[in-house]
Amino acid sequence: MRSYSPDLTPPWKRSAPVPEVPAEPDLVVEEVSTGFCGAVIRCEAGTVTLEDRFGKHRVFPMEPRGFLLEGKAVTLVRPSSGAPGRPTRTASGSVAVHGARARVARAGRIYVEGRHDAELVEKVWGDDLRVEGVVVEYLEGVDDLPAVVAEFAPAADARLGVLVDHLVPGSKESRIAESVTDPHVLVVGHPYIDVWEAVKPSSLGIPAWPSVPRGQDWKTGVCRALGWPPNTGAAWQHILSRVSSYKDLEPALLGRVEELIDFVTA
Repeated sequence: MRSYSPDLTPPWKRSAPVPEVPAEPDLVVEEVSTGFCGAVIRCEAGTVTLEDRFGKHRVFPMEPRGFLLEGKAVTLVRPSSGAPGRPTRTASGSVAVHGARARVARAGRIYVEGRHDAELVEKVWGDDLRVEGVVVEYLEGVDDLPAVVAEFAPAADARLGVLVDHLVPGSKESRIAESVTDPHVLVVGHPYIDVWEAVKPSSLGIPAWPSVPRGQDWKTGVCRALGWPPNTGAAWQHILSRVSSYKDLEPALLGRVEELIDFVTA
């Protein structure tokens, strides 16, 4: 008669032990059986809840070798009740590099349209940009973009990335972007009238960004529609204060900024 091992553990989980990693908030892992990748937002009763960058939540059991961290199998365990450790991720979702000194600035640059765009990029991607040595500057509009590019004199070792607001077919911005053909320049954009709209309404506690009639100043119209004081500077500071990570931003902006960082640092 054949004898059977009393160990009913699946064979792929009988291999050598793997590290146990506390399921700290914002730790980004991939669940092995589904490929779902997300940040830890909750850990309780043997389960962990992950949130992907589009805001979708999934609950998984914390089984041995059940997750991948940086491509390697780990076992998630419940965090200790002691003081929290240092964040493992930056606000953009990248791996945090603790103790790293800011890199000397590259010759390449990322240009954005205005101060609000620059402040939002700094808040979410600032740690990454300092590690990579990428400087972000703002233009106060893109009407003179071809002249700005010519003055910058981009080259293979001094690439230029440009983030444009309201880059949709047929817009003035799209025509300006199409006029820039230098191979060392990448012009990308998001569809929003202003970078304010790139912040998820849910992060601000509003159902949606209001529709502002054509011909009205968009920011002033937003403040009026939402019942905010008619001070766009104060309104922006309120909006910015509600952004803590990439999870508070729309994917249409996230992808474009990541694309520019990759281009400038290639």
